[in-house]
Amino acid sequence: MTVHFCVHDEGDSVGVVVVEGITSGQALNGWIMDQDKMIAFNAKSDIPIGHKLAIRAIAAGDTIIKYGVDIGKAVKNIAAGEHLHVHNVKTKRW
Repeated sequence: MTVHFCVHDEGDSVGVVVVEGITSGQALNGWIMDQDKMIAFNAKSDIPIGHKLAIRAIAAGDTIIKYGVDIGKAVKNIAAGEHLHVHNVKTKRW
């Protein structure tokens, strides 16, 4: 089984894509490292390697957690399997 993305802890809201060429509609397998378990769902958008994807639905205004750390907030609703980047996540620093 191919691992398409990795998540540090099941409390995180995002995973990081670890393979090239993720396309919208593609079935994805993710590995949650701390719990050593797999999750699966379909990509909702094309996602480049090294970029984040939502592993659960995230509402506008929610805090985004990656590697157990607050990395910003959602500026619009984000579905599980959707690409997270500057178009839908902003820092809380400014």
